[in-house]
Amino acid sequence: MREFSLAPSGRPEAGEFAPYAEADIGSVAGDDAVVALASQFEAVSGTFGELRENQVAGLTYAQGKWTVKEILGHLADDERIFAYRALCIARGDERPLPGFDENAYLRGAGFESRRLTDLIAEYRAVRRASIALFSGLSEATWLRRGVVSGYPVSVRGLAFHIAGHELHHLRLLKQRYFPLLNRAG
Repeated sequence: MREFSLAPSGRPEAGEFAPYAEADIGSVAGDDAVVALASQFEAVSGTFGELRENQVAGLTYAQGKWTVKEILGHLADDERIFAYRALCIARGDERPLPGFDENAYLRGAGFESRRLTDLIAEYRAVRRASIALFSGLSEATWLRRGVVSGYPVSVRGLAFHIAGHELHHLRLLKQRYFPLLNRAG
């Protein structure tokens, strides 16, 4: 999936995202959120698409950690929330937006009981929707600011957060989960 923005986002600067997201955002290549999200669409779809249901069912690297399916479901949930936040700010909604408890969302989702192929399809639908939203933003809209979880953010900061958060989880998958898959063969 290759998409281009009406106006490139530019990279967010300090103060356009929560400080906890700095390392993840720093790992995103380039200076256009839409290009980064479109590039990751293929990478994530391919990474999860190569896995088989029997390989990942219940797979975690340690007790109490999320399963592979839960990570994929979390990526879709997190992206929906951050895209919604970006939409609110992009459209001029000035109300502060609340945070969310990712663990509570996970407990209520039942991702492990779903088929991997369905979770992949859901991820792909969410990413397409995000790209469609972000692709239509003007230069001025990318720079609009709001408050999320008590932190000042910009629309482009939120878009880069989606990309950086995803890269963070892909690194964890490759470092901690994939070695287990390779041993199980």
